[in-house]
Amino acid sequence: MNVLSLFDGMSCGQIALERTGIKVDNYFASEIKPQAIKVTQHNYPKTIQLGDVTKIKGCNLPKIDLLIGGSPCQDFSRANMERKGLKGGKSSLFMEYLRVVEEVKPSFFLLENVVMDFMDEMTITNYMKTRPVKINSSLVSAQMRERLYWTNIGPEDFDLFGNRESSIPQPTDKRISFQSVLSSGYADKIKSHCLHTSNGQTGKDPVKMWARYNTCRMDNLVFIDPSLDHQKGIRYLEQSELERLQTLPDGYTHILDIKKAHNLIGDGWTVDVIAHIFRFLPGIYKNHDKTEV
Repeated sequence: MNVLSLFDGMSCGQIALERTGIKVDNYFASEIKPQAIKVTQHNYPKTIQLGDVTKIKGCNLPKIDLLIGGSPCQDFSRANMERKGLKGGKSSLFMEYLRVVEEVKPSFFLLENVVMDFMDEMTITNYMKTRPVKINSSLVSAQMRERLYWTNIGPEDFDLFGNRESSIPQPTDKRISFQSVLSSGYADKIKSHCLHTSNGQTGKDPVKMWARYNTCRMDNLVFIDPSLDHQKGIRYLEQSELERLQTLPDGYTHILDIKKAHNLIGDGWTVDVIAHIFRFLPGIYKNHDKTEV
């Protein structure tokens, strides 16, 4: 199988393919962030890096069996007050994903993005010609993280007007608690807040940490004492704990310091959600008379 991953980041898709047991012949990655490329090449040195997505030409690539990617979400995110959608400087890169899909004509595709306003979702749906499946990472991890996945992988339904809809079933709830991913200390909630690049600051001033926690309620704090009294000590998540929230292998980002790793992990995919979707690939390949993977 030849795989092309746009906005590849640290190659969470490659981990998911490996975890699913799907054989990959060539993995082409489009990424421009040096730290992300560094982590990918450390863990998957055979990855073929293509650089800037705007420079990729389908005619220069072999037959692509699977195209994946999560185009930048900042202009769609409900946390962004402006929300310029496809007119925004970052989220407009979705059009590059669409261009590449049309150029390489992959057998299968997967596009990930945040839960967004209805009109933005329908705009992408019309371009992708399929309605997405919504999956919360809380089913397979210790964090709350809802995302949309537009894909032609797996089962499908059609509405009265013939519009396609992904019918991939929800993953089985593994009931993974926030507490269970901690190396030490205590959690004050069953699931962590969604991991972002902007939360989980690495400062160590407990007064500022607690003030921030009570103000934005987005940071994830660990309490030192089982009483959950912040005056008895609090800390931010360790690097391995951040990795576990995204169901990454322990130590996957160890070549980076925690601040750089946190930004990269917060940008990444929850691997086990992607693996759940990929588990529908082998049977589909057989049904389409493709080479068995």
